[in-house]
Amino acid sequence: QVQLVESGGGLVQPGGSLRLSCAASGSFFSIAVMGWYRQGPGKEREWVATINSGGSTTYADSVKGRFTISRDNAKKTVYLQMNSLKLEDTAVYYCKYNRNGMGYWGKGTLVTVSS
Repeated sequence: QVQLVESGGGLVQPGGSLRLSCAASGSFFSIAVMGWYRQGPGKEREWVATINSGGSTTYADSVKGRFTISRDNAKKTVYLQMNSLKLEDTAVYYCKYNRNGMGYWGKGTLVTVSS
């Protein structure tokens, strides 16, 4: 069983930065594909970024150049560094663990971008 706990959300002004963390329990973190997703108010959940076991990353066009996903396998943690935040980045951010066709979600952390 895998459990994921996100942290690092909060209130930030436009143009500011936040770093989200997602701590995982369970085995095989180092070979899991980890992703960040978000769900804004009144919107469907959308994919933000993915990092695979080899460290390769992909990003949604809406965050490319502003967000950076990374992982620390020793700490079983995946991060999302968010810079140049915009009002439309306001959302609950979720991390997801994917391995062998199985996916596990965290409960999310709220990011509010507001002046």
